[in-house]
Amino acid sequence: MAESLKDIAVKLQHPRRSLGNRHRSQAEKFLELSAADSQNLNWAEQSARQAVLHDFTNPNNWRVLVRVKLEIGDDIGIRAVLNELFIILGRDPEQLSQLNDIDMSESGSGILEAALAADPLDPDQWWGVISANEDSLFTFMERIRILDLSDYRANTLFSRRLERLRDSGREDEYLELARVLLAQRPSNHESWAELGRMHERRGEHDQAWLCYDQAQINFPEIPVRDQFRKRMEAKMDGRSPGPWKAPEVTQRVQFLERMQQLATPSFEEVAEVELNGDAAAPDVFEEVSRLRSCGRSSEAFFLARRMAAEGIEGALKLVNEIRDEINDA
Repeated sequence: MAESLKDIAVKLQHPRRSLGNRHRSQAEKFLELSAADSQNLNWAEQSARQAVLHDFTNPNNWRVLVRVKLEIGDDIGIRAVLNELFIILGRDPEQLSQLNDIDMSESGSGILEAALAADPLDPDQWWGVISANEDSLFTFMERIRILDLSDYRANTLFSRRLERLRDSGREDEYLELARVLLAQRPSNHESWAELGRMHERRGEHDQAWLCYDQAQINFPEIPVRDQFRKRMEAKMDGRSPGPWKAPEVTQRVQFLERMQQLATPSFEEVAEVELNGDAAAPDVFEEVSRLRSCGRSSEAFFLARRMAAEGIEGALKLVNEIRDEINDA
């Protein structure tokens, strides 16, 4: 049982703040001890790395890691830390190349603080910065359409920013952009569930089921699709001429086709693959293999899900393989 709970904890996407705080506290203690024994800097660095690993949303974890790198004199390491932060913030890491001639031992902390001030990791602080300016909001929404947010940390961070956009009343923008995010990281089960709840509140029950289905496929331990079905059956009981039914296969396939199109880079075309049962299976399996070999795992995932919806043998096994591939990336 303990191992099962551990596996579930690993799959949960929210930062583990208590572990992050604990490792940061250890790093700070080792930093103090390093004044008397410099060997403690190695322990400080390990603890600081763990702090960021467990909770990338706490700016203090990044600060202590940079402080350790400064004490060590690790200029390359400071650049690597800033590069990671830029990826999470949806910045272009190549912006750092403009800083090649800058001494990171003098400017590394300043660059970190400037990035955190302009783009806070906390979604509520971020919303406080951006919501007062309509142009900034528009720029944010445009950036989501072009950024590479396939990194699970960036996808999680921007998903929570989109939730603030939704809570401000911009539901239509949220519904559009949430799909853009999920096309890049289809294993983000928490965002699928949030999207499903949004559709359910709006009475868009078929769309809600499709989103809950994606959430449960990626995280079966929380059966949001089955729970939704029970809610619908209870709601319809005695008040409808027939029971509520899940969307037909054709509707599921159309939904997955749209998601695959969103996952396709703008410079590529979605391959036309007919799914007419087992006769088309060899061609479609080859297309899935091609997409995976090109590093286009999200597209391959949605195509494999289409195959599974159509009942093609071996497709569900392929879905699970690609899902694990995405999670391990």
